[in-house]
Amino acid sequence: MVKRAYGGLNNRFWAQRPLIGMVHLLPLPGSPRDTGAGMEAVLARAVADAQALEAGGANAIMVENFFDAPFAKDSVPAVTVAAMTRAILAVRAITSLPLGVNVLRNDIRTAISIAHVCGAQFVRCNVYVGASVTDQGIIEGAARTAVLTRRELDADVAIWADVCVKHAKQLGTDVIEEAAKDAVLRGLADALIVSGAATGSLTDPADAEAVKSVLPNTPVLIGSGFDLDTAASLLAHADGAIVGTSLKPANDVSQPVSAERVRLLRTAMLPH
Repeated sequence: MVKRAYGGLNNRFWAQRPLIGMVHLLPLPGSPRDTGAGMEAVLARAVADAQALEAGGANAIMVENFFDAPFAKDSVPAVTVAAMTRAILAVRAITSLPLGVNVLRNDIRTAISIAHVCGAQFVRCNVYVGASVTDQGIIEGAARTAVLTRRELDADVAIWADVCVKHAKQLGTDVIEEAAKDAVLRGLADALIVSGAATGSLTDPADAEAVKSVLPNTPVLIGSGFDLDTAASLLAHADGAIVGTSLKPANDVSQPVSAERVRLLRTAMLPH
């Protein structure tokens, strides 16, 4: 049986070795870093970053509540749902690129719901199988919730799952191949994400190679530390990359996205 390409992310999409650019939302209303300024600044930055990503040649865009840290563990408050929905709709209105949603730290039910309502194509789940010790405490895998939510809503949304996610320590086993197989063969993830220890940290090419070796038919994405210097070595074992930090001036994650940095990195990713 041929596996369904949720969100229309079929072989043609993966053949591009896609660059998925991050839109890091400014602190949302009600979050710990909320300044009380309201949504207008959040929306303006989100739209500008999305436009820069598209202008630079990104193949898809992922939106997340990056600056809401410290994050809710597994269920965000209603105001965050409302704010993220509004932000996703603002980005959706100005681009036809595939769009993704990540509700930090691990609210996959909200992410799939927002994606379904707003016409996004994929979601990211940080802790998908097993359990991890994180700065939010112990977070348990959400694979069952993700798959059942998608079925309940009849949502055409792909599920991208982290394997041994960054800013966390996997409990039970740190054998990345076993976690990867559980995520796909038991958890039914559509694609996997392999990262370094933290935001912007280099992903070990050996980790990507290990995951790809046991799941050669599953798309594998690099989730951190992907830049001009590392692109070639990481893409030797991966199908694309999710990039945020290196697309910003001086690798300063607080800065707006640079279209020129996107363009340079995208060019480096193309086959030579």
